[in-house]
Parts: sequence; C-alpha cells; structure tokens
Amino acid sequence: AVRMNSEPPPKGTMASIKNVLRGSRGVPRTRWTAGHMWRPTPASFISLILGLWLFGTGEAFLFAANLGATPWGVLAQGVSRHLGMNIGWATFLVGVVVLLAWIPLKQRPGLGTVSNIIVISIAVEVVYSHLATPGTIVPRFLLMLAGIATIGLGSGFYLTAGHGPGPRDGWMTGLHRVTGRPVGQIRMVIEICVLILGWLLGGTVGIGTALFA
Repeated sequence: AVRMNSEPPPKGTMASIKNVLRGSRGVPRTRWTAGHMWRPTPASFISLILGLWLFGTGEAFLFAANLGATPWGVLAQGVSRHLGMNIGWATFLVGVVVLLAWIPLKQRPGLGTVSNIIVISIAVEVVYSHLATPGTIVPRFLLMLAGIATIGLGSGFYLTAGHGPGPRDGWMTGLHRVTGRPVGQIRMVIEICVLILGWLLGGTVGIGTALFA
C-alpha cells in the first residue's frame, strides 16, 4: 500500500499561492516596462504590439463564437450592422470617438493609446475574416473561453508595456479624476451604458458577455 502524504504544504508555499490569487493592486512594473509613454524600448514595444494583437484576436474569437461579446465589442457589432461596415472598421470608429471624448477631460494619450485603436482593429478584422461560427455548441463554447483567456493575456502584456491606457480605460480614469467618483462606479456605469447601447443597435449579448465581465 502507498501511504498518502497528508501534511500541509510549507507555509512559504501557501503564502506564495495566496499572493498569486490576491493579484496586484495596480499595473505591475516588469523588466520590459518603458519609462516614458512615448519612448518605447524594443522590449516594451514588442510587449505592447503583442498584447494588443492578442486582445484583438480574443475579441475576434468572441465574435465568431456568437455567444456574447465584450460590452465594447457588442457596441462595435451594433455600429457595424447599422453602418454596414466590417467589424474591424467599426472597432476603429468606436475607439476614435472615445478618444475624442478625452479632449474635455484633458487626458494625455500615449503610444499605447494610439496603438490600441489601430492594432486591435486590424487584429479583429484579420482574425475574424478567417473564422466561422462553429456549427455546434461545444466548439462555440470553447472558442468563447479561448477568446476571454486571450483577451486577459493580451491585456497583461500591453498594460505592463507602460505606454498609457487604451481610449476606453483612459475615459474611465479621466472621468474618475474630474468627478471624484470611485473608479469602480464609473467603470460599471460606462460598461452598462455601452452594453445597452450596443444591444439596442443589434449587438450580441449572451453568456460570453457575462463570463467576460
């Protein structure tokens, strides 16, 4: 017979696990984080572009799964259907409009802000054009989960590049600074309003939207 080891793991191991699950209180600085929003290093630039491309790829996966997109993806879908444009161009248009909303907030964009609009839109258009919605629910569900995971991974890379927030996140932090309201409340209000507007325009809301949130 094999005797099972029931001893608890060392305290150091438990502490490490708790630290991982607790996460970071802010965007962590890494070896590739740039010191200036407009002065990339080779490593920070690669992290930025890779992260944004992964983010756009994840969005395309969610669109193809057709089980519900992110709130901003739902809005892009609605804009795409009403204006008769491809989803990549709709994503680009939404990003530009949101960036213009920075002007009264006196927000300062960075390289990551501009790259966010361009790279994510291109990634969505390129990847989505090569995908088709699976015919059965299981592969659609798996594609949806892959999309959520890929967006999370991409966010980690592009946010730690240190080149500034995307237009949507910058709008949130700008409103927080101007109004003094908690950032969580502002984020929730923005996401709900965007989601409702996108749904009214014909975007797809579903289990993918809920799981992403």
